Amino acid sequence: MTETTDVCIVGGGVAGLTAGTFTARHGLETTVLSDGESLLRRNGHLENVPGFPAGVNSRLFLDMLADQAERAGCAFREGEVIEVSVDEEGFAVETAAGEQFWADYVVAATKNEVDYLRGIDGVGFVDRGKTYVDTDERGRTGVDGLYAAGRLAEKPHQTAVCAGHGAEVGVTLLEEDDRPFYHDWVAPEGYFTGRGRDVPPGCEEIDDEERREREHESMDAMRTYFEEPHPDAPTQHPSVADED
Repeated sequence: MTETTDVCIVGGGVAGLTAGTFTARHGLETTVLSDGESLLRRNGHLENVPGFPAGVNSRLFLDMLADQAERAGCAFREGEVIEVSVDEEGFAVETAAGEQFWADYVVAATKNEVDYLRGIDGVGFVDRGKTYVDTDERGRTGVDGLYAAGRLAEKPHQTAVCAGHGAEVGVTLLEEDDRPFYHDWVAPEGYFTGRGRDVPPGCEEIDDEERREREHESMDAMRTYFEEPHPDAPTQHPSVADED
């Protein structure tokens, strides 16, 4: 099977899902490839994410991020990526099952797995006990159109940091794409137009009725998410499981 997409996100964890939310919301066809092994699923209870005073179930938080990315327009495919290659036409992303995706941009957002990037000239690696991709602060690698986000880009091992860096990578990609982008912001009616300005690319204005509808929708969604405890227990570290 071969598919084409504007953006291919390799990894369905916090950084990848957040980057994909930004790119999909702004019109780039975005495909998330995930093997379902986000490290966050091992967390017992997530205590340090802004907006959850008593913490939040980490698997629920990850599910909510995935739902948000899907709502933004991301497509999801299961599979382990084994190789990314690049030519003048863009990137070819291949999975262990033999599926192939062609993309204009790739965001690598796996935890520490880098073998699928080793065949690309211009990609640097940093070995500090674990291997990371060498990037600048905004996730750019030495190859145009290829980014790394979150833990793979040597960011601190914290959910909030990885989410923030995923967002920054997504915005960086949008800024470097040919389409105009200002920022992702929903403003009250008149915020721009009331000052004689056009609504900037990536922004929208909504009136009070639309604002209330969106608020009620978000409240209903949150009630549903937190109605019952999440059914899944944390996944244990593989070395512990091997000892059982």
